[in-house]
Amino acid sequence: MLPKATDFVHELVAPRLHPGDSALDATAGNGHDTLFLARQVGPEGQVHAFDIQATAIESTRRRLQAHEASSQVHLHQSDHQHLARHLPPEARFQVILFNLGYLPGGPKTLTTRPSTPLRALEQAGERLEKKGLLLVTCYPGHPGGQEESQAVEAHLSEQPSLRVAKYSFLNLPNDPPFVLLAESR
Repeated sequence: MLPKATDFVHELVAPRLHPGDSALDATAGNGHDTLFLARQVGPEGQVHAFDIQATAIESTRRRLQAHEASSQVHLHQSDHQHLARHLPPEARFQVILFNLGYLPGGPKTLTTRPSTPLRALEQAGERLEKKGLLLVTCYPGHPGGQEESQAVEAHLSEQPSLRVAKYSFLNLPNDPPFVLLAESR
């Protein structure tokens, strides 16, 4: 069975992210990806997670605490376009995740917009280790999602320092999510 987009991301990351590594979750949401990353890097690793919404940060904090995985995670309530302001200058990451769209269970009118992920991707790309993975899950099915997805895909495809691929379903209705995978050269 073909995995859904979020499961596919975890399948790709699992063999590449090890205890002691560092990862960035640019869109913490309800904390599922943040927890996954925290488990992969273990207590000796580091995860930085960003979300603009206080409810998302609190949901992520509760999820991490419930699974005893909060010691290695730095939560930042901030728009991901400002991630460089919050990260240590020396911070580099083996894996960087973006999960665009809106907060599941939150207001569907509050979504990421094309300009902010593009600025965040620029900053994140500068922090990606050689052979590191940058994965962006795009949701073209919500209002504004098509425009955002196209802008992000175009931006990544123009980066000479990245090898970029796309994982998508070709015959599902309602503009299903897809994953952009980028590996630093």
